Amino acid sequence: MRTFANWEEVPLFDNEEAEAEFWSENRPDLRLMEAATAGNAESSESVTITLRIDPRMLARIKRLARSRYLNYQSMIKQWLSERMEQELK
Repeated sequence: MRTFANWEEVPLFDNEEAEAEFWSENRPDLRLMEAATAGNAESSESVTITLRIDPRMLARIKRLARSRYLNYQSMIKQWLSERMEQELK
């Protein structure tokens, strides 16, 4: 079974069969799952911010998140977290 460490490695699926095949052969890395849980120390102490985003970009982000069964705000936080880790290396 292949493990992936980035949510962007999950493709957009054309149908349920393709999605089922992907998940039967792939699984998220444990650190990726731990970062997404609400019990994570960093995420339990959150601060509300305001961020202006182009409406078309936000619609695309929401569509992508929905296709991955994620809340779009959680997906954005995950992207920021992954990028921050890359920058700190």
